[in-house]
Amino acid sequence: MPYTLNELANDIKDILQTNKGPDGSDKICYFVSKALMDPSFVSHNLPDREEGSPPREVLYEDDHTGFCICGHVYATKAIGFPHDHGSSWAVYGQASGETEMTDWQIVKAQPDEGVIYVKPNKTYTMKTGDVHFYHVGDVHSPVRKAPVRLLRIEGVNLDNIQRSNIKAEKGNDVT
Repeated sequence: MPYTLNELANDIKDILQTNKGPDGSDKICYFVSKALMDPSFVSHNLPDREEGSPPREVLYEDDHTGFCICGHVYATKAIGFPHDHGSSWAVYGQASGETEMTDWQIVKAQPDEGVIYVKPNKTYTMKTGDVHFYHVGDVHSPVRKAPVRLLRIEGVNLDNIQRSNIKAEKGNDVT
């Protein structure tokens, strides 16, 4: 029996209400992986996007807990810069294709300038079914060299969150 978006949303909501936050990160990752490995879930929730439409679509947003489930469909390559999710956590789950993800280490925060400097710490490839939990303050950057589909679960809708001003320390760019 196919896994549905409503079932995924209810499973995540139950975890967040029981654990009062992202303490249930392993459980959330389990259910995201379950969705990613269901071809029916992927085809129904991550269809091709019309040319010119944004790659990110909010598929579900919970009124009570604030988390949302977003579908990302990239038809071409996409290179991201180091970023965090502000005051939120996030889960990335690879539905198809590959994403080269780099985790960054904060080397210097200069609050007076409003800048956080980072250097690359670890690079890994996310493949179909892979899921990664990013805690509040974790800095990462994705590189997608070919079309990909992914789910991103956000602790709160990131459309409404101010993110940190993050810059790679000179000599530590990854591109």
